[in-house]
Amino acid sequence: MPTRRRLLAATAAAAASPALAACGEQAGAARMTKQARRVPGRRVNLVFWTWVPLQKAVALWNKHNPDIHVTVQTVPANTSGGYQKMHAALKAGDPPDLAQIEYYALPEFMLVRGLTELSAYGADRLKDTYVDWQWQQGVFAGRTYAIPQGSGPMGFFYRADLYDRWDIQVPRTWDAFRQAAMKIRKRSGGKSYITAFPPVNAQWFASFPWQRGAHWVRTEGNTWVVDLTSEETRQVADFWDGMVRDKLVAPIQDSQSSFFKGLQTGQIASWLGAQWQDALIRGNAPGTKGKWRVAEMPQWERGEHASANWGGSSTAILQGTRHPREALKFAHWLNTDPASIELLVEAGYGWPSVELELEKSPLGKPDPFFGGQVYNEVFQVSDRNVDTSWRFSPTTTQSYAHIQDNSGRVVAGHGTLQDALADAQTKFVDDLRAKGLDARSAR
Repeated sequence: MPTRRRLLAATAAAAASPALAACGEQAGAARMTKQARRVPGRRVNLVFWTWVPLQKAVALWNKHNPDIHVTVQTVPANTSGGYQKMHAALKAGDPPDLAQIEYYALPEFMLVRGLTELSAYGADRLKDTYVDWQWQQGVFAGRTYAIPQGSGPMGFFYRADLYDRWDIQVPRTWDAFRQAAMKIRKRSGGKSYITAFPPVNAQWFASFPWQRGAHWVRTEGNTWVVDLTSEETRQVADFWDGMVRDKLVAPIQDSQSSFFKGLQTGQIASWLGAQWQDALIRGNAPGTKGKWRVAEMPQWERGEHASANWGGSSTAILQGTRHPREALKFAHWLNTDPASIELLVEAGYGWPSVELELEKSPLGKPDPFFGGQVYNEVFQVSDRNVDTSWRFSPTTTQSYAHIQDNSGRVVAGHGTLQDALADAQTKFVDDLRAKGLDARSAR
């Protein structure tokens, strides 16, 4: 097994995170993974922590694999406490065997040596089954540490009935998006907005600089370079500053009751969101069945198809498991078996990580909720046009919190997004240095 220094100092080819420089952070796992000897006739029991409702898929696995039983335990989603719970379990020496970990959080688990190196158990032989850029999210220093589960290509969900009523064209550019926003405010009598602008959602906001071609983090040797003030990011921030200042967007936090009420009533006429949010809209705005459609994200240059990704998770095997081979077998089945994928799609787990033929999958069917549109054709185009060179740092969780704190103040009327990002950049660098990593601002 490579040493921690080699893992943190090496640059993984096309990995989710570039070089992680060696640092003084203590390993977060109290015990290391070790394969237990299988006892004939004795069942292996695995525990899987996730916030996605995967019970049906796991039940199918258990039905056909009585010798390897998986128990699903629900944990809070990502920054709501799930990762803190995982880190605490690692330090206590009592982690689950498997855990859902988003791509952006994998580097922070690598930093504390919290993931099992799966190449030693044959994971690399599975690579060609998966979408390459998603597979690479779990590769560090040429070794595999997580199995990709799904991603979140971005699209534009919109209420076709409202756009028709107000005689508004679906915006294909960001300039047209602003013009449409102004028309919606006027033609709805001030009751509706083109979309919400969540006061505290850095991952959502990051998708727009990502689409524009920005790169918030990169490495030069072993030094992390943070750049939240590039020309591309400033252009995006200036656009949304204007939308917020002119009250063309609703200052409503996404995925909360007020947000879903806005979708249901038409207060929010459209939403720039990830593919996995189709299930959230369907489940929380049932009265709008048949009224929704999906288009590509608005573009900075007419005719382009640039996109970005929001979300995406891996099925990781945490450090300390006594059954890595069995856990890997389950993780691969979960994310590649056609019957499992169909159940995962029903659960709204995201865009699959496995290579698939859309027309032969459940995702390729006309959907009555979206007016019979084969709306995932839009997300297939989006997925193919995501800039896969975007990287995440090992402090993304805490660093994005600074962006959220600052953007919340902007929405409340204090300062600009450009200023908020410049301030967050300084704190972002401080976060990395606090981990013992070399870091600097780009400018």
